Amino acid sequence: MARGKFITFEGGEGGGKSTQVKRLIAALESAGIRAISTREPGGAPASEDIRELLVSGAVDRWTPMAEVLLNYAAREIHVAKTIIPALDQGIWVISDRFADSTMAYQGYGGGIDRDRIVNIHKAVLNDFMPDLTLILDLPVEQGLARAGKRLANDASNEDRFERMGRDFHNRLREGFLAIASDDPKRCRVINAEVDADAVFAAVTDAVNDALGVTI
Repeated sequence: MARGKFITFEGGEGGGKSTQVKRLIAALESAGIRAISTREPGGAPASEDIRELLVSGAVDRWTPMAEVLLNYAAREIHVAKTIIPALDQGIWVISDRFADSTMAYQGYGGGIDRDRIVNIHKAVLNDFMPDLTLILDLPVEQGLARAGKRLANDASNEDRFERMGRDFHNRLREGFLAIASDDPKRCRVINAEVDADAVFAAVTDAVNDALGVTI
C-alpha cells in the first residue's frame, strides 16, 4: 500500500483556507483518493483542548514562546494520533495549518528566534513536514476584512490573533512569503485575492504538478 500524502494550507487571516480544504477533499475523493481533513491547532481531542487556550482570550494571554510550546504540544499529539495513522493507511491528509504557521506567527510575527523554533520542531517531530504546502496569499487589509465578516457570521470567539495589530499581520504575511522562498520545492504561493473558483484552479494545478496526480 502506498503511503498517503500530507498537504497543508497556510497563510494569514481571511485567505479562505477552510473553503479550499473542503474543495480539495471532495476533488481527491472524486478521483478515487481517500482523504481526510484536519486543522491546527487541533486535529485530535487533546489538541483541540489546547486550541481553545491559543485562539481565544486576551491578545497578551501568552508570550510568543509560550505559544510555540503550546502549539508543539498540540502538534505532537496531532501527528501521533491523527496524521501518521492515516498516512500509514494510504489516506491523504489535508490540514488547515501546520508547522509553518508557528514559524510565521511566533517567529516572524512574534519575534522568536527562528533557529529556536527549528530546533524545537526537530526535537518534537524530527524532520517530519508536509509533502506539499499551499500558501494562500492576499493583502493584509483584505484578509482581515474577510476574517471579520466570517467571525461576525459564526459568532466565534476564536479571534485572538485577528485582534493583534496591523504590524503583526504585515510581518506574518512577509513571514509566509519568506518561508515559501526558502523552500520552493515544498511550498507554492497562491493568489487568494481572486474568487474561490480561481483559487481552487490554482490549488488543483499545484497538487497535480507537485504530487503527480490528476484531480
